[in-house]
Amino acid sequence: MFSPAVGRLSRRLLEIRQLFAPSQVKSLSSRSFSTALNYHIDSPDNNPDIPWDFTDANKERIKEILSHYPSNYKQSAVIPLLDLAQQQQGGWLTVSAMNAVAKVVEVAPIRVYEVATFYSMFNRTKVGKYHLLVCGTTPCMIRGSREIEDALLKHLGVKRNEVTKDGIFSVGEMECMGCCVNAPMITVADYSKGSEGYTYNYYEDVTPKRVIEIVEMLRKGEAPSVGTQNPQRIKSGPEGGNTTLHGEPKPPPCRDLDAC
Repeated sequence: MFSPAVGRLSRRLLEIRQLFAPSQVKSLSSRSFSTALNYHIDSPDNNPDIPWDFTDANKERIKEILSHYPSNYKQSAVIPLLDLAQQQQGGWLTVSAMNAVAKVVEVAPIRVYEVATFYSMFNRTKVGKYHLLVCGTTPCMIRGSREIEDALLKHLGVKRNEVTKDGIFSVGEMECMGCCVNAPMITVADYSKGSEGYTYNYYEDVTPKRVIEIVEMLRKGEAPSVGTQNPQRIKSGPEGGNTTLHGEPKPPPCRDLDAC
């Protein structure tokens, strides 16, 4: 969790910002590794006056999530609860949703805002029912991730972080997804079925042609096969199969070091 000093800094930044726009700004925090200030401006679909609560089914899931933490450390559940709220909200977090999480874990709302604005997987603006994230880290970039992103944006007719007019797709970027051996790759956060049917799937060894095929399959309600999209590979194995280790490896020449 964040230190008291971070909380004090965030509150001070809020006070400074409110000097300039006291009627608009409701929350403010600083994002690590950035000089930009991130703040909230009320809008018709995102303001603290909009009622928001977890569904009955998700309230049961909250009980299960909280059971993993000591009762006096509820605040440790902020991240999984924000994730659950985002799933229920259809892929993004409103101020009302973050306030609901703060109420559950019994902390000041600013403590939740700090977390939601720090981690890039939390979206504070609307995304599509299928949120497509292109890995932009070095191995994927070397293997053509920019061409993959360009193909998606051109095919869907949007810019990065925009939502298609029908609300079905959006395209974003995420740093390393931890599957560099199968670069390049994308992941798809599927919010089309709410929190009950939410999935987060990796599609690896993709090409510009293949990602468009994946998009059209999703549009039709089909489920593309996850994992490597290269038919010559099995999971993370080499293309065409193993060239070594075809049999049992030979034991070391001497297992008993004292006898050597």
